[in-house]
Amino acid sequence: MISIKNIVKTYTSKRGAVKAVDNVNLEIQEGEIFGVIGYSGAGKSTLIRMLNGLEIPTDGSITVAGREISKVKGAELRKARQEISMIFQHFNLLWSRTVVDNIAFPLEIAKIPKQEREKRVKELIQLVGLEGRENAYPSELSGGQKQRVGIARALANNPKVLLCDEATSALDPQTTDSILELLVDINKRLGLTIVLITHEMHVIRKICHQVAVMEEGRVVETGPVLQVFKKPQQPITKRFVQQVTEPEETRETIEHLLNQFPSGKVIQLTFVGDGAEQPLITNLIRQYPLTVNILQGKISQTQNGSYGTLFIHLDGDEKVIEEAIAYISSQDVGVEVIDNG
Repeated sequence: MISIKNIVKTYTSKRGAVKAVDNVNLEIQEGEIFGVIGYSGAGKSTLIRMLNGLEIPTDGSITVAGREISKVKGAELRKARQEISMIFQHFNLLWSRTVVDNIAFPLEIAKIPKQEREKRVKELIQLVGLEGRENAYPSELSGGQKQRVGIARALANNPKVLLCDEATSALDPQTTDSILELLVDINKRLGLTIVLITHEMHVIRKICHQVAVMEEGRVVETGPVLQVFKKPQQPITKRFVQQVTEPEETRETIEHLLNQFPSGKVIQLTFVGDGAEQPLITNLIRQYPLTVNILQGKISQTQNGSYGTLFIHLDGDEKVIEEAIAYISSQDVGVEVIDNG
């Protein structure tokens, strides 16, 4: 569906040439939700803007649905953009138009007949859950409702690809979750390919099938979300994964509890897929004469399965502790000693 090959984007500044995107290669499959994560300045916004021709690559090629976006111009580019819609962090709604009129706007530009246009708008309002708000103006809507209008408008021309530029960054956590659930529903119902950029690993974890991690203009790691959670390779990826698996309050709690255990070992267990459901701790206690203290844990759901982390303290004979750690590893559970007591 989307092929990004050797893409480079260079800007000229007073200090010289600046590479915003540096030799990026990605393949995004049809019907996939693909996330691009990175901190501010990583190049992810520039990359996503090149997918619909808002930015032109300095070098390399971008092909979307069989059309090389990096080369088309004029009428052909306008036609291509009807198949590649975009939603934004700050909604970009027309403030003088109602919900209905905002959604209808791209249909008007495409010169769709009025009767057909009205039918399509009604379908979209139902799809995004805005029944009863048809005649409201943007100033009368909540942030989540504004983004639902943005999504409905983006879907008006039946695009093949939906680009999401930090689409939930301006929303509170509960509203963010509702918008993400809507995007998953749209992806499943319509088979729509979705590419989103974000700096929040929670967004990636909740809805994406694949993720690419960007740093200083380059993709430093990519793969299925569950695999990246299980074995993050790069330091920046590990920091992003910790946003979900080890939030700040969790680490503070662990550090506080560690002071209570002068001996033994504290370990972090990582469970993926079916392993997140197995009675590991029960089996551990039954098989080894150890004291096991559960410090902190959680299970998160991704599009590809469960991902769980558990911090435990093992106390007892040092040799038995080593045997217990070896047993845990044999159960396809990740083990990391985080403190030696």
